[in-house]
Amino acid sequence: MNIALATVLVCLVVFLTSGLWIALSLVATAGISLEFLTRMPVDKIWAQALWNSLNNWALAALPMFIFLGEIILRTRMSDLLFRGLRPWVQYIPGRLLHINVFGSAIFAAVSGSSPATVATIGKITLDQLDKDGYDRTLSQGSLAGAGTLGLLIPPSIVLIIYGVLAEVSIGKLFIAGVLPGIMLATCYSGYIITRVVFNADMAPKEKEAFTWSQRLLSLCMLMPVSILILLILGSIYLGYATPSEAAGIGVAISLLIAWILGDLNWSNLVTAMKGTINTSAMICFIIVGASFLSVVMGYLHLPRDIAQYISTLNLSPYILICIFTVFYLILGFFMDGISMIVMTLPVTLPLVQLAGFDPVWFGIFLVLVIEAGQITPPVGFNLFVIKGLTGD
Repeated sequence: MNIALATVLVCLVVFLTSGLWIALSLVATAGISLEFLTRMPVDKIWAQALWNSLNNWALAALPMFIFLGEIILRTRMSDLLFRGLRPWVQYIPGRLLHINVFGSAIFAAVSGSSPATVATIGKITLDQLDKDGYDRTLSQGSLAGAGTLGLLIPPSIVLIIYGVLAEVSIGKLFIAGVLPGIMLATCYSGYIITRVVFNADMAPKEKEAFTWSQRLLSLCMLMPVSILILLILGSIYLGYATPSEAAGIGVAISLLIAWILGDLNWSNLVTAMKGTINTSAMICFIIVGASFLSVVMGYLHLPRDIAQYISTLNLSPYILICIFTVFYLILGFFMDGISMIVMTLPVTLPLVQLAGFDPVWFGIFLVLVIEAGQITPPVGFNLFVIKGLTGD
């Protein structure tokens, strides 16, 4: 291990374990490495990294999709989603537990955020599931797992960030995330069915009776979210709008729907804006810090040296992917998905491309592995969101 790599790793470990913000840890590591290992001007490199990382039109979609999720979280659209799905799950083993999965998949298609998905769906399902006598561990576990669909099913904030950093079409990433997202949701529902079939006590035995007129009425309750999904994803896939433009359309339509429902008031609007500003600022700060560290690593030739070392091992492409899987699973114990991507991509992406993997495919693979990190202790962000909802 050369001095440059040792310096970067030691600084990162020290700063991250000290409790310092991830973004500040990245900036401090990059600044110290640049100051003591090169003769480059720290202030100029920092300013250049700051400008280059944020001067990207694709990032305009980020606050828009976050704002969209905040609006839905604070209006009756989420409650209508629950009531609209309820009549259609009565004959599936596990019944209302599947609303955690279906609701998360639908909400993910308009919010793009895993914590927002968990918070929104959990707010309307967990109390009701407890009252109805569903198994508490299965109701919370299914929500924690299905909530990660917000990272994969487009429009995904993580896929936007990956597309910006990897210089890959965000539209292609969105299209690529649809089928894996549906497959994953199906697997979650299949798991719930299996658990309930083998242990009937996990769900109440009494079924609610709904007439066909009530079922048809419930479809109307799904209209607000369905309209948002069709407008956002339809405009992107048909080529009428870029992801950033589609995000703006989604915000405008969600505000209109909230106004029609009578939920658009000054308090909700201000709260949604504050939440958007806090989340967007946090994500952008991490991106800037990671960009600065990436530039510094380039000056230290670390990506090139690591790539050359791994290439000398003569690993098969699939062994390399297996190693990266374990690597990202371990990172997921301690870091959020965005930080994992921005910190590691300068090293891992060139290697997987050299091994012959498509960067769009690798983006979806990366999100799938990161989803596991969202529910893996000790830093499982979805678990902290559920803790905030339930107090458990």
